[in-house]
Amino acid sequence: MRCLRLAFIGAPLAAVAGILTGDLLGPGGAGATLVLAGAAAVVLALARSPVVRSVVLVVAVVALGCALERRALDGLMSGAVVAAAAARADAVVRGSLVDDPEGTRWSTRVLLRVERARVRTAAGTRSVAEHRTVLVIAEGDAAVRTAVLAAGDRVVLRGWLRPLEGFDGRTRWRHAVARFDARDLLDAAPATVPLALAANEARTIVLRGTDGLAPSEAALVAGFLLGDTRDLPPEVLEQFRASGLSHLLAVSGANVAFVLALVGPLLGRSTRGLRLVVTGSVLVVFGAMTRWEPSVLRACVMAATAVAAAHVGRPSQGVRILSVAATALLLVDPFLLRSVGFLLSCGASLGITVLSGPLARRLPGPAWLRESIGTTVAAQIGVAPVLLAVFGSIPLVCVPANLLAVPLAGPLTTWGLTGGVAAGMLRSSAPALSAVLQLPTRVLAQALLGLAALASSVPASLDAVDVTVGAAAIVLAAATVVVRQKRRRMLRERALVVPPG
Repeated sequence: MRCLRLAFIGAPLAAVAGILTGDLLGPGGAGATLVLAGAAAVVLALARSPVVRSVVLVVAVVALGCALERRALDGLMSGAVVAAAAARADAVVRGSLVDDPEGTRWSTRVLLRVERARVRTAAGTRSVAEHRTVLVIAEGDAAVRTAVLAAGDRVVLRGWLRPLEGFDGRTRWRHAVARFDARDLLDAAPATVPLALAANEARTIVLRGTDGLAPSEAALVAGFLLGDTRDLPPEVLEQFRASGLSHLLAVSGANVAFVLALVGPLLGRSTRGLRLVVTGSVLVVFGAMTRWEPSVLRACVMAATAVAAAHVGRPSQGVRILSVAATALLLVDPFLLRSVGFLLSCGASLGITVLSGPLARRLPGPAWLRESIGTTVAAQIGVAPVLLAVFGSIPLVCVPANLLAVPLAGPLTTWGLTGGVAAGMLRSSAPALSAVLQLPTRVLAQALLGLAALASSVPASLDAVDVTVGAAAIVLAAATVVVRQKRRRMLRERALVVPPG
């Protein structure tokens, strides 16, 4: 059983290995690899030896990761929309917005899930019914009209298709196959999918509570509650990144836990089945509200896995839940491996799960301080490899800045949601009471903005060389302590057997 448990924990590494193998093989058919994965699944179901089952599980995950990556890459290279983009064809596209539009009054960017397109090329005009994602760049009047829409809204746009180039190429990892330069918004309608309608209405209610705040404060609260940082000034975003506080602007496990905590008392006397259904529904709606950001995906899938495991009487530890969630998400969407947000979220979660307890037990001071420091340091250790690979350095101020931010971030999230919703509902009927309810949110937001500005002014940081040398020194010191303790234990045992002369 231990071998099988280790295989489950190592499944994310197997998925990563499969995805990287698929990258090396390139786009193409995945039939043979899927057959191999299916055969491995059959052997896994029939085998009795734990060692055999562990090996077969790893092989199956590697094969699936490779197959799904090759298939995803092939989807970026083939299809009628890709061919029309290569020809830079004029087109009228109909579809639904994948996320919320972002941009300025002159230009708006948004991902669009195309359902049907009418393409005009030198060979004539033809209708294409193909579900593909494109990056829409709207300008002029189309930009202004598109900017007020929301994810899930349905649109009809006129413009022309062309290949993704330069900076736009990053959207390939969100499954965009082409760029669509929109010059006219011919039609727009609200979302028709019930989930999108419910999510948009819930977002409106939550954000209504920020109406009385200053623009930067309202934008910060939107980032804390929904991960929506579109209205935060670039200099504020840079201050949060430079101070190691940018993770606060991404919705993650803490937000999911808080939402489930709000729902929990309402389900106290309900059956287990009803609790499972309601909890799953809350997670889906909250995920849709936050536009399924990678960190939200990780947190929601982990929460759903934990609830399902408890429902069937098999509660699992955090490492195993994280392993199952990360493996499932990578197999569903192999392109998540290119998402910095997903990697940071998984790294922080792994660091907290594995290291926060041991660190807190070994630190001096009261329990609340040891737990806070242990969690902060563990999270920073977990995200360090990603930060070094992406940004090349880690700000030294990140640990003290996070320790100071924790007492502010929790109350801002809690009161920003509950008090903000109440303030939004009372804004028209009782504006004075609404302003009083928003006062704590205003104070907490100003404090966090000031903390980020102050911490970002500290120039010191660690680069990859510093971290490597430091890690080597820590490992060497730990090994020395272990060897000395072992030698002392051996000497004590020998003294018990052979009394001194």
